[in-house]
Amino acid sequence: MKFKLASLCVLTFIFISTLELKAQQTLTVPRESQMASVMQRIGITDIKINYHRPGVKNRVVWGVLVPYNEVWRAGANENTTISFTHPVKIEGKDLPAGTYGLHMIPTENEWTIIFSKNNWSWGSFFYDEKEDELRIKVKPSSADFKEWLEYYFDDSPANKTQVVMHWEKLKVSFQVEVDVPQVVLNNFKKELENAQGFTWQAFNQAANYALRNNINLDEALAWSDRSIGFNRNFNNLWTKAELLQKKGNNAEAEKIREETMQISTENDINTLGYQYLSTNQIDKAIEIFKKNVKDYPDSWNVWDSLGEGYAVKGEKKLAIENYRKALEMVQDDVNKKRINNILKGLEGS
Repeated sequence: MKFKLASLCVLTFIFISTLELKAQQTLTVPRESQMASVMQRIGITDIKINYHRPGVKNRVVWGVLVPYNEVWRAGANENTTISFTHPVKIEGKDLPAGTYGLHMIPTENEWTIIFSKNNWSWGSFFYDEKEDELRIKVKPSSADFKEWLEYYFDDSPANKTQVVMHWEKLKVSFQVEVDVPQVVLNNFKKELENAQGFTWQAFNQAANYALRNNINLDEALAWSDRSIGFNRNFNNLWTKAELLQKKGNNAEAEKIREETMQISTENDINTLGYQYLSTNQIDKAIEIFKKNVKDYPDSWNVWDSLGEGYAVKGEKKLAIENYRKALEMVQDDVNKKRINNILKGLEGS
């Protein structure tokens, strides 16, 4: 009887202790190292870092709190993770799309940055080198004091960015580079097999992108033909003509351009002029705008566009002349005010 009673007491203690442990694990309370995340888009590729932010708290960080020559979780609490929606290059080395555990091995003069296929573990306690996808070496640099660890993106032109970890008086960074045109084209191929693939606009947009970036020209021609097959119009015919010229087939390109001009509208030509203007082909844009002025002399908008072309080129006198012509013809108050303001700027400069 005493044995049974003792056993019951032990079981009761274990049961109550388990309940208490579960209660402690279930309730959500604030953490000292709070969660944070940052995201940067390069082209159409998203880079996201999830991490927790430890504080210095008057401690010696490097070499003591974070030992040298040991794998560190690059933050606090659970795994610091970094994700890429498309393949990238890290300091020139290929890394597939995916989510990775981000770890670091600090030393006084050089750090190892680790991208682990294990992105779910707690910190670096379960780190296994066999799960590495990539390792790179970088140099740390001194920085202004920062109490709470922070990740951010710096120096982000069109195709790359610097990922920076800044804590205490130290920064560590690495470059992420994206082959933006190729990523975009690969994405087009998927989208063109979906609902977008039933429209002439989508195939023409894909062909135009390849044309502007001078890549996949044969495939772009095929996309252009698909677009024309849906709806033969000024836009996709002009795209095909430009592609043919890019590939050296000038005679066929000129033949298609002649057909294109026969079916063009004022708006078609004006839009084409602005496409040239947006890609810094200013002289081509001006020639297109001049054609519209010749074909549609009673439209204030064509004079306005030609004025803008000359203004971009820096030919102030011709810009003023054409803007004044547009101002004489325009009827609505909004555009009158806009053109007047442009003229004031040109005449006052």
